[in-house]
Amino acid sequence: MKAEIISIGTEILLGHIVNNNAAFMAQGLASIGMDVFYQVTVGDNHARLSSTIEAALERSDVVIMTGGLGPTVDDITLQTIASVTKRSLVYNREIEKEIKASFKRRKIRPPKEVFRQAYIPKGGRWLSNKIGTAPGLIIRMGEKILIALPGPPRELNPIFEKYILPLLSKMSGGGIIKSRVLKITGLAESQVNTKVKDLLRLGPKVTVGIYAHLGEVDLKIMAKAKTKREADRGINKVASKIKNRFGDFVLGEDSDTLESVVGGLLIKKRKTIAIAESCTGGLISNLLTNIPGSSKYTRANVVTYCNKSKEEILGVPAKLITHHGAVSPQVCLAMAKGVRWLADTDIGLSVTGIAGPAGKKKNKPVGLAYVALATKKKGVVKKYFFSGNRTDIKLQTAQRALDMARRYLLDAG
Repeated sequence: MKAEIISIGTEILLGHIVNNNAAFMAQGLASIGMDVFYQVTVGDNHARLSSTIEAALERSDVVIMTGGLGPTVDDITLQTIASVTKRSLVYNREIEKEIKASFKRRKIRPPKEVFRQAYIPKGGRWLSNKIGTAPGLIIRMGEKILIALPGPPRELNPIFEKYILPLLSKMSGGGIIKSRVLKITGLAESQVNTKVKDLLRLGPKVTVGIYAHLGEVDLKIMAKAKTKREADRGINKVASKIKNRFGDFVLGEDSDTLESVVGGLLIKKRKTIAIAESCTGGLISNLLTNIPGSSKYTRANVVTYCNKSKEEILGVPAKLITHHGAVSPQVCLAMAKGVRWLADTDIGLSVTGIAGPAGKKKNKPVGLAYVALATKKKGVVKKYFFSGNRTDIKLQTAQRALDMARRYLLDAG
């Protein structure tokens, strides 16, 4: 069966709110093996909404709408559905009781406009809304199903999970669409693409998609099968090939991030870390301490923008800065060693660079960054050139620093 999602609301079209409802429902439909071929967003306009519903019913078996069911003038979904399906709106006393009970619980007198929500197209099945006052709606039209759900996520989500998914699961005949994301770091999209060209042509039961983000490339494996076990088997086979091809360029899966992986490795290896930041202004520290339990491995992090602070706090020799400049491999490594000594940690991690748009010098362009890691026995520093605006360069520098820590910890005893 083919499903389609229609999101209704001018505020969505204008970007005033993010459409999380479509993503939530699409994921739910995938979990029961139902394909979503179209997602459409339309404003609060009767003519455009009418044509959108008509087109959706022509090409899809299940049409799910969200939004426009409230009591205000711009809530036109019910009237439009009635017009498209050529059904009259009928006042439902049971819905009226639910609306009154909802206002009674809140000890508020209901305005008369709110009872507009008690009207539903003739022959439709209404769905109880325990959070708000706009009920959900199901209309069967021969072999087609038209569903309307309230827009607020805290109202939509429970109705969708309680009523819609069980109904559609029976109709779809079971099955499941499952996915897994493998995250690649340290390689450009073109480099990743070269290694997985053959996998991108897989299908139809197992497919692989490539999605590039700043500093990361995701490979999304999707499998459609009758059971979760069968889907996992298909995904595992492809995931194993990807991991063999990319090795430690694979930072993790699904919700893993560089900072969460580094945090987990620090705990596993019983290591502590201290960070000295110049061009990133505390971004690395922020990312790493966003992870719960980070106090177990983070002892002290320092932001040293001016040369004087590098000298006085981190103990970077003034002659290094004078001779090589603050943005140099020598100073960066001295920062890593200094912060490790200052905090008495196993690892010292540091960055210095030119995030721009100003600050470039001869042979030191905007985007130049150094990342260094120091332990009691050794130190390593790497040079990078990043592109983008100031925010992009800061983030990419932070990512490379975390990745340097990740790779060290993977090899550490």
